[in-house]
Amino acid sequence: MFSFLFARILLGLYALLLGVGGYVGYKKAGSKPSLYAGVGSAALCLLALLFSFLHAERGLQAGAAVALALTIFFNFRFVAGTRKLMPAGMLAIISLLVFTGLLLSVI
Repeated sequence: MFSFLFARILLGLYALLLGVGGYVGYKKAGSKPSLYAGVGSAALCLLALLFSFLHAERGLQAGAAVALALTIFFNFRFVAGTRKLMPAGMLAIISLLVFTGLLLSVI
C-alpha cells in the first residue's frame, strides 16, 4: 500500500527520533540507560534501513520487528509503570504507527 521510499523515510525518521530521544533523556535526567537504549534502538533501525537497500522487504520487515518490540516495551512501561504520556506513552503510540506503516509497505 505504501511505497518502499515512504517506508525508508519513515524508518530513518524513527531512528533519528530514537537517537535524539535517548540523548535528551540523558541530558535532562542523567540517565545512561536512556542514552544506551536510544542509541542502540536507533542503530538497529539504521541497520534495517541500510539492509532495505539490499533487500527491500527483508530490511523493512526487520525495521518493523524493532518497532513492534519497542511498541510492546513502551506500552508495558506506560500501562504497568509510569502512566505518564511522556515518554513511554508517546513512544508506544509512535512505535505502533511506525510498525503499521512499515507493515503496510511490505504487504
